[in-house]
Amino acid sequence: MNLSDFQNKDVINIKDGRRIGNIIDCKIDSITGEIKSFLLVPFKGVFSFKGNNKIEIDFKDIEKIGEDVILVNFKE
Repeated sequence: MNLSDFQNKDVINIKDGRRIGNIIDCKIDSITGEIKSFLLVPFKGVFSFKGNNKIEIDFKDIEKIGEDVILVNFKE
């Protein structure tokens, strides 16, 4: 699977069912080559004008990677 495959999926919080955002990048351990976390651009909705903060989700918090979505156990 490529990073671009992850970028096309919505990230959903299993705690409340809300869409968190979309993946824009990932952090990789330079020694082991394992993915440590994903960086997301938060979903703000059509009429939201908040800043461009990024959200970091640890790879261990991912519960399921589906065809269209990634389910995460996100602690805000």
